[in-house]
Amino acid sequence: MRRNVMATALAAVAAMGFGVAAAADDYNIDPVHSGVTFQITHLDLTYVHGRFDDFAGSLSLDPSDSSKSSVKMTIKTGSIDTNNVLRDTHLKNPDYFNATQYPTIEFASTSVSPIQDGYAVKGNLTLHGETKPLAFELKGGKTAEFPKGVHRIGFTTRFKVKRSEFGISPRTPPSVLGDDVWVDIGFEAVKKK
Repeated sequence: MRRNVMATALAAVAAMGFGVAAAADDYNIDPVHSGVTFQITHLDLTYVHGRFDDFAGSLSLDPSDSSKSSVKMTIKTGSIDTNNVLRDTHLKNPDYFNATQYPTIEFASTSVSPIQDGYAVKGNLTLHGETKPLAFELKGGKTAEFPKGVHRIGFTTRFKVKRSEFGISPRTPPSVLGDDVWVDIGFEAVKKK
């Protein structure tokens, strides 16, 4: 009799979810409320700014086990926009991004660790046919429900890449076009149902 009572109690606890590990929260980046921008120096006078208009991504956040968390993003190189059609056409050709041969920029995390006000992310960036390690901090993590029933989370990050490390236009000297490219990403992501 006592065993039956104990088995019933354990079944009730399991049904209520006690003692069950929390599952990861999965999100898709909402491109309408997100942006991927960059800046690079020209003649060491000022920055030329640009953006990519076509991108997608996802993240999975597991508060109980960060090793199960991940971040992924894909950017279409042909969607580059620097507010100058001639320059954009040049940037898509083989001198720079070679958008026909390398149509996407890819990032996939290898580790995600919680830090104050966000996450430390390490992973691999594939750009112009080269894959290199990349580390950055995702800052934020605030959540909102908008519209009703749609749960969102938001983050921002800023990191630097060297174009020479990815073989992008090594003929253009740093005195004309800087080697360092600053990338800013801000995104809202919608929780999957």
